[in-house]
Amino acid sequence: MSVALVTDSTASLPADVVAARDITVVPLQVVIGATSYDEGLEDGATPGMLAEALRAWTPVSTSRPNPHEMLEVYERLAADGATQIVSIHLSGELSGTFESAQLAARDAPVPVQAVDSRQVGMGAGFAVLSAADARDAGGDAAAVAAAARRRVSLTTSLFYVDTLEYLRRGGRVGAAAALVGSALAVKPILRIDDGRVVPYERVRTAGKALARLEELAVDAAGSAQVDVAVAHLANADRATTLSERLSERLAAGLEGRPVHVGEIGAVLGAHVGPGMVAVVVARR
Repeated sequence: MSVALVTDSTASLPADVVAARDITVVPLQVVIGATSYDEGLEDGATPGMLAEALRAWTPVSTSRPNPHEMLEVYERLAADGATQIVSIHLSGELSGTFESAQLAARDAPVPVQAVDSRQVGMGAGFAVLSAADARDAGGDAAAVAAAARRRVSLTTSLFYVDTLEYLRRGGRVGAAAALVGSALAVKPILRIDDGRVVPYERVRTAGKALARLEELAVDAAGSAQVDVAVAHLANADRATTLSERLSERLAAGLEGRPVHVGEIGAVLGAHVGPGMVAVVVARR
């Protein structure tokens, strides 16, 4: 039995981790102006390119991999010796990627378990890493998928944005739409709840939002062992400050593991806009 593990580029896993853990990443696409880029590839759109385009009001859109592209990935893995595949993707409430995986699974040459992580970014990424742990421990596809779902159930994802305009444009704002009218006066703190973006709190300044994210992350961690990630788009200083504070306050639960900090990819960035800072706390 050989279980192959697939995810998509929005899981935000570093390239060296992907290579070391033998994870296959399927890129989503971002379209800037009239040019389409595969996320995560060398000639793809960078976060800097995306932030500049959004500030200039250049049209930006995103698209999922289609079922045929997913099927080609599954066929290649089967040809390389995989006898089972677990395919873990960002929330089906926010993207059609999971649906593409489901459709491709029907025609795959080996059994495929498609998993809707109900998360985004490292919220999904930590689930993929837990799945890799289960696979490397000898688990079959059912055990690997169960490990991913279990990790998701222990994960909290929170973020703030400078404006809800980008989420509104992409139709991802969901229940947070009630905040749109006052977005210029506040910094909305949002969370991922069962795959959807929902409002959590409102604060007056970015500084207060950062402090509140810190407190919420500490509350989410409690006394548990955790993995923590901080992500941003064109807001490196605040993200670094938050990661340093959480490294100190959650040192016991981190047990020497670093707080992952980095800029999100172009696909997620297109929907949150420059200035966003997010924190993901995943209990182990």
